[in-house]
Amino acid sequence: MAFRKAAKGTALVGSGALAALYGLSQFSEYRRNQARLAHVEAAEQVQMTHQDELPSRQAQLATLKSTEEFDILVIGGGATGSGCALDAVTRNLKTALVERNDFSSGTSSRSTKLIHGGVRYLQKAIMKFDYEQYMMVKEALHERSNLLDIAPHLSAPLPIMLPVYKWWQLPYYWLGIKMYDLVAGSQCLKSSYVLSKTKALELFPMLKKDKLVGAIVYYDGQHNDARMNLAIALTAARYGAAIANYTEVVHLLKKTDPQTGRKRVCGARCRDQITGQEFDVRAKCVINATGPFTDSVRKMDDQRNPNICQPSAGVHIVIPGYYSPDNMGLLDPATSDGRVIFFLPWEKMTIAGTTDTPTDVTAHPIPMEEDINFILTEVRNYLSPDVEVRRGDVLAAWSGIRPLVTDPSSKDTQSICRNHIVNISESGLVTIAGGKWTTYRSMAEETLDAAVKEHKLSGGPSQTVGLMLEGAKDWSPTMYIRLVQDYGLEIEVAQHLASTYGGRAFEVAKMAQVTGKRWPIVGKRLVSEFPYIESEVLYAVKEYACTTIDVIARRTRLGFLNVQAADEALPRIVEIMGKQLRWSEQKKRVMCSVAEELAAAKQFLYHEMGYKARSEQLTNMSEIALTPSEVDRYKKRFHKFDKENKGFITTVDVQQVLESISIQIDENTLHEILNEVDLNKNGQVELNEFLQLMSAVQKGQVSDSRLAILMKTVEESLEQREPVSVDRSGGGV
Repeated sequence: MAFRKAAKGTALVGSGALAALYGLSQFSEYRRNQARLAHVEAAEQVQMTHQDELPSRQAQLATLKSTEEFDILVIGGGATGSGCALDAVTRNLKTALVERNDFSSGTSSRSTKLIHGGVRYLQKAIMKFDYEQYMMVKEALHERSNLLDIAPHLSAPLPIMLPVYKWWQLPYYWLGIKMYDLVAGSQCLKSSYVLSKTKALELFPMLKKDKLVGAIVYYDGQHNDARMNLAIALTAARYGAAIANYTEVVHLLKKTDPQTGRKRVCGARCRDQITGQEFDVRAKCVINATGPFTDSVRKMDDQRNPNICQPSAGVHIVIPGYYSPDNMGLLDPATSDGRVIFFLPWEKMTIAGTTDTPTDVTAHPIPMEEDINFILTEVRNYLSPDVEVRRGDVLAAWSGIRPLVTDPSSKDTQSICRNHIVNISESGLVTIAGGKWTTYRSMAEETLDAAVKEHKLSGGPSQTVGLMLEGAKDWSPTMYIRLVQDYGLEIEVAQHLASTYGGRAFEVAKMAQVTGKRWPIVGKRLVSEFPYIESEVLYAVKEYACTTIDVIARRTRLGFLNVQAADEALPRIVEIMGKQLRWSEQKKRVMCSVAEELAAAKQFLYHEMGYKARSEQLTNMSEIALTPSEVDRYKKRFHKFDKENKGFITTVDVQQVLESISIQIDENTLHEILNEVDLNKNGQVELNEFLQLMSAVQKGQVSDSRLAILMKTVEESLEQREPVSVDRSGGGV
């Protein structure tokens, strides 16, 4: 009864404010819908040829070198840069794009994976009567709807729960969420609703029950960010844009304008990072879309240009999927330091984040241990005490640099711009900076409008609203069934291929090797617990993957989901890529190439994906916090393997014990298992190292240790095989 009264009171409190907002929202919605209808019609009339076969990277580089002059050269292959390239090429502008690393290698692959308008931005807009911020949310909600439409295989609506622990918060949050629905207008994904405490716990059983009043559920979008970025870039390539990753801009090219006598940017000197070869790419207009590296390109234009980027680091962690329901996220609107934390299901795991701390600009941001622990602490505050949130459950962690910017044309150069900025320098360099993932398309449209006007290009209006992205055209929710029926793929693998490649999944399936088993017929997995298969590595090369990191981080998301699983998959990925890219022909010694690839990928996992932070939970300095009885129990377990009382065990010792109970484990796998615990890397696990491991397991610093689980299982098996003593059998005389 109390809950019903609160809900009724909430409705009465909010009705006046909602009515006040309704008129403004509906008028804006009418204007937006009229523009959208016109744009969709224009998108359907894109006259450019859509290539069924992607040009190879070598062919793209040849086009960059041989073309006399492009209309547009975009620097940066993130979401915004790729969006600019797609917008330009579909306006019939001759377009080029270069990226010094891989597509989506920076911030665009390290987001919260949400496509959203920003609930907290709307809260600020209402509290401060800020029309500009309101319109920013309105634009983002329109772009959210468009992105869900043009890439349905890579994105989907996601319900997000906002738990309420104080009665007075119920009307406050309900009003804010309902306003969020109203601002979205006809593009509202699904209407938000209020839940009782009982229903909230039914849908999200991991929630902390104590003092829970109820919850509010609203809807936003979720996507596979790196694959979405890649889809935008590949779509641009299919429409004729010359795009090349691992192509660095060395410096900008300039020429004197005969009319004004001023130097104007007319292209860039580029370097192929794979071969080291340098070449010029000339263009009427150069667009700087380099995210956190905005200032480095601006200073290539003019060393006197002030810095406008104020980078902020956002750390996310990945924990097992059992921490959250499969189809419900969680929002913590007010953490201990005032930030917002999301707790979301993604790729059958759970993402938690983000932090927001000032940082330096770097191409290799590293998640810090204090940030990981901050997120874990906040997660514990919202989950039931029955759910033990352990540090050892962090399977991966990453840091992304958000490029907050100040407007160089503003009088107050110290104030951070809440939205994005488009700036044109005296030499004609067009810079797009700031903004958010969701609004990449509208940012690109605004940038190209400014570029066309400034450089008097012949491009028409933007054609990208409603323009389907790579893989979207032939996708359907039941497409995976055809993959199972036609190719004999596992259901989980077929669902993964359909949601990753859309209509292009059939091309990946055709490349899959026969397993030699009764089922599945094709599709050898890279690692057993994830649905990634070997043919994806082959297809990744067609999608311009040049390194092993490209495959584990962006073509698949294995490195973002589980660093240990990614590490185990590396040798096979390197082997497949090495044959496909003919690394042996590029370097004199094959093993040198393989060793370099393995080392680079391991460094990436170790530093950028949180493997270092994870492995440091067990170090030589780890404290052994065990009781005497626990020490005795674990010593007894250890000596079942160390039968000669050497004080250490090797793979040979473990193999002998396993053979005695008829268990077979591959020697390489066994070496990997021991290596996880071998702190001093001397090829053996000493008793002290084993006790440190068990202490860390008990404290929750380490989880899923294969050696700990293996030794416990073997001990139990050996005890079951021991002969029953005479006195226990009831025999004797």
